[in-house]
Amino acid sequence: MKIRMVNEGVFTPVEDIQTTLTAPAEGFYWIDADLEDLAELQPLFSLHDLAVEDCLTEEEQRPKIEIYESHYFIVVNSIRFDDEEIFMRALNIFLGRHFIITVTKQKINELRAIKPLLWEEEVGTPDKFLYILIDLVTDNYFTVGDRIEVRIEQLEEDILMRTKKSHLNEIVGLRSEILWLKRVLGPQKDVIHTLNKKDLRLIDDQLQKYFSDIYENAVKISEIFETYRDLMGNLREAYQSSIAIRANETMSIFTVITTIFMPLTVITGIYGMNFDFMPELHWKYSYYVVLGVMVFVGFGMYYLFRKKEWL
Repeated sequence: MKIRMVNEGVFTPVEDIQTTLTAPAEGFYWIDADLEDLAELQPLFSLHDLAVEDCLTEEEQRPKIEIYESHYFIVVNSIRFDDEEIFMRALNIFLGRHFIITVTKQKINELRAIKPLLWEEEVGTPDKFLYILIDLVTDNYFTVGDRIEVRIEQLEEDILMRTKKSHLNEIVGLRSEILWLKRVLGPQKDVIHTLNKKDLRLIDDQLQKYFSDIYENAVKISEIFETYRDLMGNLREAYQSSIAIRANETMSIFTVITTIFMPLTVITGIYGMNFDFMPELHWKYSYYVVLGVMVFVGFGMYYLFRKKEWL
């Protein structure tokens, strides 16, 4: 657990957690905690039992905001895209009058990236900290969306150049993750909309209006992922079409080969008969003539197929 007193973007480490129970003359306290620290923090800050239980549960948390007497409990999902797989990580936030507590199961990049922004914006209130943090989380969806778009373009190019069976697994897997993201974005938009519209005493009225900009970005992200979902459907159709085209091309080649060899089979069948009276069998050059005819017929049919663009 790391405790910092933040005033005008300047961080001051705090060793004694009892100090955070009293509001500082200026600034606020940011407590960056792990799940194990909740046992100590809950009685000190009167954190609601249900909120603490939500933090500790193993189940995936739905983004939400719960308003209690002394604090707000907010859950938003941070997103990562590593090794072609999308990860969602719950960010639990307790917002008080003079403190903000962030609780996570894993490390979240936005908590590291927020420090220079606090300095730049000269942040001195926990609600402004909350605004910048949720803005960072939302903006990161655009970054992940760009990477997903690049992956979709690569898949499209690979499918057009050379279709593989593995492409279908990638399409199905990526489409499932995009649909999963859309389900998460719905309640996350609702949380941001609540922060923008609802009368919340722990958030300054002037600052609350800025959440509308984050909400607009959340709507854009939802629309972008809706587009990606449609693109994945188109990719699946392109994959199936490509497989069908390749199968048709293969069958065409086999058909042409079979067709070319049919007259040659007829010729060899005729001269393979065991009749005694076949003048050509006793001619000195008959073997070479028959071979020449067979070569001429084979190449003649090949030329005809190429001219008609059947090959």
